[in-house]
Amino acid sequence: MKKLGLFSVCFVLAAVGSAQAQEQASAASAAVSAPVAVAKASPYNFGDFRSTTLATKAWKALSDKNLEAVLVYTNKCLELYGEKARVMQAGLQAYPAGDDQKIFSFWALNDSATCLYIQGEAYRQAGKADDARKAFDRVVKEFTFGQAYDPAHKTFWKPADAAKEKIEMISKGLNLDFGDMSSSYIAGKAWEALAKKDLNSVLAYVNKNLELYGPKAREMQASLKEFAWESQEKIFSFWALNDVGTSMFVLGSAYRNAGKNAEALAAFKQLVNDYGFSQCWDPQGWFWKPAEAAQQQIIELESAK
Repeated sequence: MKKLGLFSVCFVLAAVGSAQAQEQASAASAAVSAPVAVAKASPYNFGDFRSTTLATKAWKALSDKNLEAVLVYTNKCLELYGEKARVMQAGLQAYPAGDDQKIFSFWALNDSATCLYIQGEAYRQAGKADDARKAFDRVVKEFTFGQAYDPAHKTFWKPADAAKEKIEMISKGLNLDFGDMSSSYIAGKAWEALAKKDLNSVLAYVNKNLELYGPKAREMQASLKEFAWESQEKIFSFWALNDVGTSMFVLGSAYRNAGKNAEALAAFKQLVNDYGFSQCWDPQGWFWKPAEAAQQQIIELESAK
């Protein structure tokens, strides 16, 4: 399992084309030069006022469980860039696709959607379900086609889809935490749920990793003919394969703990067949191989039939 990152930023400034950067700079410059009497006494630093900066600060505030700071940074982003985001949204009928530059060109929409998602998650974690639902609902309705970028893995995820799941969780009274939506974070939460013998939460976390990163994991698996071994960095470079394979081992273990041996057997076999070259990092300083551990589980389960 890849080491956990603190948070994912929704936009990488270095990847922004010059025209887009100039557009953001113009808006940010206007914000900085605008006279705001109260702002001087504010303990919050908006940096260069760019949407990506505000979103990054909001992610950090969320990780610190600082609701007030989350609201300050996300509301500032929406104040400065919400209207531009709505214009971008109005011109779309589907998620922008193509190379990264194409998707990044919708920077205001991406960052506004991400900020509202962060806001909803901060409210949810603070136990303010009604406020959380309102924020998530706005993501879905106002900024549907926004996409958030995970620079660690160079992938995009969709805040509106994540917001729909959060709304469903709130409706069902579930308390799941997908954090920054990274494969490592979700796998870590699956481990925690396994320790608590919470099968339903394990299922939710593993299915989320399969949904978001299963295709990438299978692509990585297909590129290998043996376990990666050259260095830690080389092994970690197969992050999706490692985290999805690890998640499948957690799922099989959770099923077995719950006495659902048929389901456990299916999960372990899927791990061996689809994610056989995955490796899991033990914080004590080594990698172990989920598929090899799963094969032992398969032997035990089949002999008990």
